[in-house]
Amino acid sequence: MSASDFGTIIQIGDILVSEDVVQEYFACDYAACRGVCCIEGDAGAPLLESELPGLEREYPKYSPEMLEAGREAVSLNGFFEIDPEGELVTPLVCGSSACAFAHFATDGSCLCAIEKCGCRKPESCSLYPVRVKRFKEGGMALNLHKWDICRAAFEKGRREGIRAYQFLRGPLTDVFGQEFYDALSAAAEHVLKSEPTDS
Repeated sequence: MSASDFGTIIQIGDILVSEDVVQEYFACDYAACRGVCCIEGDAGAPLLESELPGLEREYPKYSPEMLEAGREAVSLNGFFEIDPEGELVTPLVCGSSACAFAHFATDGSCLCAIEKCGCRKPESCSLYPVRVKRFKEGGMALNLHKWDICRAAFEKGRREGIRAYQFLRGPLTDVFGQEFYDALSAAAEHVLKSEPTDS
């Protein structure tokens, strides 16, 4: 296999960024999806071990916004579960694929109970659709997760001319710093110059 089989990889310090992060269009279309990413999937959202103390500390603030079934899941399983790959993830409502930390509005739409109460939701949720892979030897890779339920978001991004990295400017800056985001923006300009224009 040649390097081209994997596409262009942008390296900023010890962070590898897939070209999809800067090439793909993306902008959440909540009116279309109604927060379905919080209630679909094979496992909960990825968690960092460092996030667990905050989830537990802030629980009294956001737990009233959760479903009773979500609070029961936390009581039974704690603030995390282990997915099939052995990674930490948010707990799920028992017998469901819904995140235990989900808040449901009266119209059936879903929000994050943690964020709704002004607390910091998991990094993986704020960065979505970017997924972070951390290597044991150090460094990390940022890849774009393409999920069918987010089709409307990819379509909205294309309509409005918003790339995934642009949509995620705030979260990317919060997690990796302004210097990283500035370098990513500069790299994106270089990569996108060679992108064929739509006819």
